[in-house]
Amino acid sequence: MPAEGVQLTPAPDILTASEIIRLARIFVSQGVTKIRLTGGEPTVRKDLLDIVAGLNELRPLGLKAIGMTTNGVALKRKLPSLLQSGMDNLNVSLDTLDKLKFELMTRRRGFDNVIESIHTAVSLGYPSVKLNSVVINKVNDDELVNFVKMTKDLPVYVRFIEYMPFGGEELDVAFGCGCGKELTYEVSEGNKWNGDKFIPYKEMLERIKVVYPDARKVSDEPNDTSKAYMVPGFRGKFGFITSMSDHFCGSCNRLRVLADGNMKVCLFGNKEVNLRDALRSQASDEELLDIIGAAVKRKKKQHA
Repeated sequence: MPAEGVQLTPAPDILTASEIIRLARIFVSQGVTKIRLTGGEPTVRKDLLDIVAGLNELRPLGLKAIGMTTNGVALKRKLPSLLQSGMDNLNVSLDTLDKLKFELMTRRRGFDNVIESIHTAVSLGYPSVKLNSVVINKVNDDELVNFVKMTKDLPVYVRFIEYMPFGGEELDVAFGCGCGKELTYEVSEGNKWNGDKFIPYKEMLERIKVVYPDARKVSDEPNDTSKAYMVPGFRGKFGFITSMSDHFCGSCNRLRVLADGNMKVCLFGNKEVNLRDALRSQASDEELLDIIGAAVKRKKKQHA
């Protein structure tokens, strides 16, 4: 969160729940099997449960997984209802295990809420609970081992993300599939590139292996963005999202639809295609598919 806060998109410019469900239905009809709600912070939407329940109705059409990326601050009380509505995958953004550092980095309190949300999600039986941690040199890189230590008793997947530059959008939905496509709905604030903050994943792994020399590579899911490892005997695992040092553009199957209905075929790209205006001008499903297909065909081989 920047010190000056973020400028929110006016409500009329944001996709409604019914518009999100309609787009999701179109993507699922084309083979998308995974949809993830991300941000920003999805839990601030009052109609979040309605969206999840609407997505859950698409399972007979081929949807296999509904996920969400959240900061976890206001998540705990919503967890039972989200699970009942059809949510099965949770990604919690957590860059530090130090309470004071958390408040400095996020400019808000709530560290205890996040930790409680993680433990509650595990106890409720969520099939997948992942922690996303962006590793920044001289900020939180000294916490790698502590994060891995969490996986000893918790069946979570800690994913260390290489620091990377990208432009901020507003609020988005991600739709994705195990066969070859993923879509996203998100709110974010951009960051500026600073090479001094970057640590490649191989260096992170070396540091972890100083303490856990028997950490070993385990198999990754098809089209997964992360490289997974685990310490023998631990309940969870850890991994690395290597967008900068070892990009995975060749196997990337993600599409992202922003809160305002603009679609991006690459998170790093600046080009967007407006689906909201097409929806609101009574475009048919076939016409929407033509717009989406043309954008996908223009996707570059890899990000810069």
